[in-house]
Amino acid sequence: MRAITITAQGDPVTPNVAVVDDWPEPAPAAGEVLVRTEASALNHLDLWVGRGLPGIDTYPRIGGSDGCGRVEAVGDGVDEHWIGRRVVLNAAVPQADPPHPDHSPAAAHLHMLGEAGPGTHQAMFTAPAANVLDVGDADPVEAAAFALSSLTAWRMIATKAGVQAGQTVLVTGIGGGVALSSLAILKWLGCTVLVTSRHQWKLDRAIELGADDGVLDTGEDWSRSMRGLTGKRGVHACIDSVGQAVHESCLKSLARGGVFVTCGCTSGPMATTDLARVFWNQLSILGSTMGDMDEFRSILTLFTAGHLKPILDSVHDVADAPAAWARLESGEQFGKIALQWS
Repeated sequence: MRAITITAQGDPVTPNVAVVDDWPEPAPAAGEVLVRTEASALNHLDLWVGRGLPGIDTYPRIGGSDGCGRVEAVGDGVDEHWIGRRVVLNAAVPQADPPHPDHSPAAAHLHMLGEAGPGTHQAMFTAPAANVLDVGDADPVEAAAFALSSLTAWRMIATKAGVQAGQTVLVTGIGGGVALSSLAILKWLGCTVLVTSRHQWKLDRAIELGADDGVLDTGEDWSRSMRGLTGKRGVHACIDSVGQAVHESCLKSLARGGVFVTCGCTSGPMATTDLARVFWNQLSILGSTMGDMDEFRSILTLFTAGHLKPILDSVHDVADAPAAWARLESGEQFGKIALQWS
């Protein structure tokens, strides 16, 4: 079958992206469904997989943590009523540590389809039946582009930060999938949303989509400008995936009792934190990764009801997969980059 492979580890990743027509077809194991892919979408994780993450050293491999398609077959123990349904994937599969007599159980860690194992960038993919949801007659490209970014944003905003209607929230690095999903969710909640970007045109686009104001990130501390937009009070919460380059500005932009939530660090992980500011202003710093199936149902309901939809930067035919990776790697995208399979 046709598949998009990362042939070798490297940086940049794009030269190692290849479309092949002879990849072996997967078969569903017990508890799994086999999905004929209609659309998949790219995430920054697709670049990290190509560059090599800890434990990833075998190539060629297939990435992809966003996918939508129709169920072709089911494994043992899975209800056959799934067959024929159009489904969308939550690629975050919880993996609990086995019970140990000397240790209290810890929270389950997440095994990511498309990272540790084969993902959605192939003509058919397998996934646990517990990790897919029926999306009916939804557009498959939009469904694939919506899933992971919106789930990640929902957990950060609703579960972690506990954002309330009417609050003022900062979203950094507007233009990426999680940032744009955050903007949409926050406006649906009735929040004031302030954004940052290194590009004025991205700020302008974000304001067209409902952002209330923005600050151009020139590489210097922009917190004074951000606080100026809030009457010097600061923001109730900051939703960040940029990391090291903006961390100090984010903390300085928070109001007393504010919450900083991070789901990524595209600019690097080694941020410096002002602990005196953290305890004196009673700030909370929280990490967040993807989301569980209850959260996935919550955010997907807003999609299927028509309240939220993804912003699409571009849709590529599978044969043009290297161009999709090049677009992501350039950092010039505004919204999700999707691949159409059917």
